[in-house]
Amino acid sequence: MTDQVVGGGHLAPGAARGAGAAARDRRGALPRQDAATARAGLPGFAGRRHELKALRADIGRAGLDTLTGRRGARSRVLLIAGRPGSGRTTLAEALLREVADDYPDGVLRAHLTGRDGAPVGLARTARDLLAALGTGAPAGADEDELAEAVRTALAGRRAALLLDDAPGAEHVEPLIPDAPDCLVVVVAQGPLTGIPDVRPCALGGLDTASAVEVLCHYAGPTRVTVDPRTAEAVAEESGGQPAALILAGAWLAARPKLSVADLRQALLAVPLPPDLPAGARPLHRAFHLTYGSLPQPAARILRFATLAPDGLVDAHTAAALGGCTMPAAAAVLHDFVALGLLRPVDGTDLTGAGPVDAGAGPRYRLPGCLAPLTRALLHEHERPADVQLARARMLERTVRLVRSCWAATEPDGSPARRKAAELPRPLRFATRAAAAHWLRTRRGALLDAAAMAVADGQLDTLDRRLIAALTRALLAHHGPEAAAPDLYVLHELVLRVAERRTMPRERAAALLNLGDLDARAGRTEQALGRYRGALESARSVKDPVATGRALESLGDSYAELDDWVRAADWYGRALELRLARGERSDAARLYARIGGAHGRAGRYEQALKDCRAAARTFRRLGDRAGQARAEEVAAGVHERAGQLDAALGSRLEAVDLARAAADGELEADLQLRIAELLDRLGDPEAARLHRAAGERCRKEIPE
Repeated sequence: MTDQVVGGGHLAPGAARGAGAAARDRRGALPRQDAATARAGLPGFAGRRHELKALRADIGRAGLDTLTGRRGARSRVLLIAGRPGSGRTTLAEALLREVADDYPDGVLRAHLTGRDGAPVGLARTARDLLAALGTGAPAGADEDELAEAVRTALAGRRAALLLDDAPGAEHVEPLIPDAPDCLVVVVAQGPLTGIPDVRPCALGGLDTASAVEVLCHYAGPTRVTVDPRTAEAVAEESGGQPAALILAGAWLAARPKLSVADLRQALLAVPLPPDLPAGARPLHRAFHLTYGSLPQPAARILRFATLAPDGLVDAHTAAALGGCTMPAAAAVLHDFVALGLLRPVDGTDLTGAGPVDAGAGPRYRLPGCLAPLTRALLHEHERPADVQLARARMLERTVRLVRSCWAATEPDGSPARRKAAELPRPLRFATRAAAAHWLRTRRGALLDAAAMAVADGQLDTLDRRLIAALTRALLAHHGPEAAAPDLYVLHELVLRVAERRTMPRERAAALLNLGDLDARAGRTEQALGRYRGALESARSVKDPVATGRALESLGDSYAELDDWVRAADWYGRALELRLARGERSDAARLYARIGGAHGRAGRYEQALKDCRAAARTFRRLGDRAGQARAEEVAAGVHERAGQLDAALGSRLEAVDLARAAADGELEADLQLRIAELLDRLGDPEAARLHRAAGERCRKEIPE
C-alpha cells in the first residue's frame, strides 16, 4: 500500500501543484498533475497524532481479561471507528507502518465489504488470507474450518492483520488468532459488540487548523495563505472530513487561476438532495464538484469502476469497461489518483506509464467512502443494457488474458503459444514467471469476475469460457493440490449455471468434479451425494462417459466407507457399461476392483474368480503391468483367506510380469510385499533377498 491513501488525514505535500489549467468544459482534457507530487508520501499527520499515539500505547497495555498484568492468550484487537471518509483506513495504515518492525512476519490486509457494498463473507475472507499466508485449506471447507485454518496459520507468527471496512463483529471475531504476538486492527463504522477487550479509537472530524493543513497540502500553500479566513470557512463547512478536504484541495490544485473563495463558492453551488443527512453533505459536495468537472469519457470510466472485480481497477479493466484504448485508460486512472478519486494499491508506481505487457501496470481501488456515490451515478446515468455491455467487454478481455496466462506454461512452438503470440502486446506475458505473478496477484479479482459472470445470467457462454480458462490456468501454474480450493469455487459456479439453464451434461461434470474434491478432502458422505446427482443427470442425457465415471466413483466412495458389498455392486454396474461399450481395458481394471471388494467382504471364491477374469483380459490386451496388478489383488485375497502359500505364488508371478513390463516401481513394491509375506511364512533369509531386490529397484527408478 502506498502512503497516499484517499479518505484519511494523510497528507501528500503539495500534491497537484503545478497542474495545468482546469478543464471546465466536460468535453475537454482531464487536468494532468505532476507525477512526482502525486506519488509523494506524507511526512506527518494532520490532527491524528494523538489518536496514533493512543493506539500505539494500547498495543502493549494489559488486557481487561488478564491477571496481574500478564498478556492474554489472544491477539490484541484495536478498533478504529468512524464514518467513511473520516480517515480511518489511513490512520490504520499509518499505525501499521510505525509498528512494522515489531511484526516481522508482515501485514495481512482484507477488505470485508465487497464492490457492491455487501459483506464479502467469512469464507471468502479466510480463503484470501490463507492464500496470502501461503497456507492451503481443504477444498470446499466451510466457514468454521477456514477460520480455524487462519487462526492456526497465524498462531506461530508475529504478524499484523488489517480488517478494513468490517460490517460487524461477526465478520471479525472468528479471524482473531489465539496468538498474543499478533495484532488485529479493525476499521469499522461502529462498535464491535461481543468481542472482549477491544480497544476503540473513535474518529470525528478534524479541528479547523488540521483541516486547513489538509487543504493546504493538497491545494498548495499560496492561495490558502493569502485567504486564511475563507480556508477556515471551507474547513468548517467540510465538517473536518479528510476525504472531502482532499477532493476539494485536489480540485483547486488543478485550477491555478482560481482562489479559495472560488472553491468555497463552487462547493456551495453543488445541489444537495433534500433527504441527505447533514453529516453526508460535505463529501457529497466535494465528490460531485470533482465529478462534474470530468470529461465525459473519464466520468464514464469512473462510473464503471464500480463494476471492477474485487474492487480493483487497472488499465485493462478500465479500457474494457470504458471502451477506450489502454494508454487512454492508464492516463485517466493516473489522473484519478491525483484528484483523490482512486487510491493505488500494492506499492503502485504512479509514473503514468502504461503497462508493457499483460502482467504489468498499476492497480487502484475506489475508496469505500466514494463507492456508494459512484454506484448511484452508475444507476442514474447508464442504461442496464450499457452496463451489461461494459461488463461483457471486461469479461471478454479477462478471458483472453487468462488464456494467455495459461499459454505461457505451454512449450515453445505449441499451438497455444503460437496463438498467444498473435495477441496484441498488452495481452501477452513476457515470461511464465510474469504470468504466474499476474495470476497470483489477480486471483481474488479473477474469482470475483467468474462469480460476476455467473450472477449476470445473460452473458451467453462468457461465464463458462472464463471458468474453463481459469481452471486450466490454475492447474497449469499451481497444480491440482494447490489449486483445489479455488477449483472447488469454480465448479460450484459451473453447477449453478448448469442448474439454472437446465444443462444436464454440465451439471453431471460439475457434480463429478465437486465429488472428487469432496472425496479427496475426506467428506465421503457429501461426495456420495454429488456422485448420485451426477449419475442422475448423466443418465438423463445418455452420457456413457459421465455415467461410467459416476458409477465407479460411487464404488470408490463405498470402499472408502468400508462398505465392500455396496462397493462391489457399484463397480459391477460400471463393469456392465464398460463391457457393453467394448472398453476392455477399463473392464479389466473393474474386474480387479470387484475382486478386491469381494475379498474385503469375505467372498473369497467370487473374489478370485473376478481376479482371474481381470488377469485374463489384461493378458489378451498385452498389458503385463495390468496383469501383474490383477495378480497382486488375487494375492491379497489369498492372504485374507489365510492361504499364504497361494498368496506367495500369485505375488511371485506378479513380479515376473512387472519385470517383463519394465515397471520398476511396481516391481519394487511387489518385492517388498513378498519379503513381508516370507517373514510371516518363517523364511527370513528369502525375505532378506527379496527386500534387497526391492531396494535395488527403488534406486534404479529415474527421478
